[in-house]
Amino acid sequence: MTRLLAIVLVAVVGLAGCSNAGVSGKMTGDYKQDTLTVVEELRTAINVAPDDPEKGTAEVNARNIINDYFSYYRRDNAIDGLSSFATLRTALNGLAGHYSSYPNRPIPEKLKKRLEQEFKQVEAALKRGA
Repeated sequence: MTRLLAIVLVAVVGLAGCSNAGVSGKMTGDYKQDTLTVVEELRTAINVAPDDPEKGTAEVNARNIINDYFSYYRRDNAIDGLSSFATLRTALNGLAGHYSSYPNRPIPEKLKKRLEQEFKQVEAALKRGA
């Protein structure tokens, strides 16, 4: 009985580890769609009011989707050269850096403006196919 339980556990963990959706469950493998999903999720996260009870949840969701996106696309050489990826990587690094360095502080307006500008650049680059 113990061996059967061990085999079932290994199978469950193995199959769960094969999922490409990541922790957030939002990665599909379609670069353009995943990038737009990340942009929309992060727009939502950065615009949550500092006193909103959902702020903590939004931050956790943002961290998860950033990690999933990087994990999924970081090593893809075909995508690494795209301007949309480079610009989004800059935005994600800035936001992740804020979350790591200042976890209890609201996102400064200056950073919000820069992120929004970079999100618009990413969307324009995706429309161009870059």
